[in-house]
Amino acid sequence: MDLIADHISHRFGALDVLDDVSFAVGGGEVVAIVGPSGCGKSTLLQILGGLLQPAGGQARLRGHPPTDSLNPLTFVFQDFALLPWATAEENVAFPLLHARISPPERRALVADALRRTGLSDFRNAYPKQLSGGMRQRVGIARALAVKPAILLMDEPLSALDSQTRELLLEDFVRLLADGAMGVVYVTHNLEEAVRLADRIVVLSRRPGRVREIVAIPISRAERGGKNVRDQMQSLQDELWSLIRSEAIDAEREVQHA
Repeated sequence: MDLIADHISHRFGALDVLDDVSFAVGGGEVVAIVGPSGCGKSTLLQILGGLLQPAGGQARLRGHPPTDSLNPLTFVFQDFALLPWATAEENVAFPLLHARISPPERRALVADALRRTGLSDFRNAYPKQLSGGMRQRVGIARALAVKPAILLMDEPLSALDSQTRELLLEDFVRLLADGAMGVVYVTHNLEEAVRLADRIVVLSRRPGRVREIVAIPISRAERGGKNVRDQMQSLQDELWSLIRSEAIDAEREVQHA
């Protein structure tokens, strides 16, 4: 199943936020979205996920999700969005409560999601007992449990310290290795984008337009190796060169708002 951004535009009142944004995310493909602060990245993700109706254009699906997918489009949020009174296992099970599956099937899906995210030994822990990285793993496990065709991720690592972020980046590389789901990954962090994405959509300053789409020519499995470190840095430098001047303008605009 593919996710299509088809000439999407949006505004809040008189403020134009997005202008004629088009790209596609193929099945199993990871597409990152980067750009200056305030360029509409998170707004675009909400439109792609059906949480907002665009002022112009549309987000649409092409093809059919896998037969075992219980929720074709699923979000992972920056702030974890966990139920504080529920255990890790109960949080992961929550989106499955009204799915047309048997209790044994639900337990199996939850157990598999906990195992894949390294949470099996923490199934009975409450969010307040877990570190930020572990809480985000619960959020990821909850998304994986419904077998999404497309995973929508909004700055999932921005609230974490650098060591935890690095560990979760490694987890993401492992979880995405089988190509079972497509991903739209919104981030300010260019290193994350280069590490994870097959293609990177660079948006301009508000109103966000597609300035360029940069393909990453290195396989995801190779990107952690020392022999491609210079090439990875060059890709980050290329992205920064596309964003830098508008990022400075966007920062000044925020400071004087």
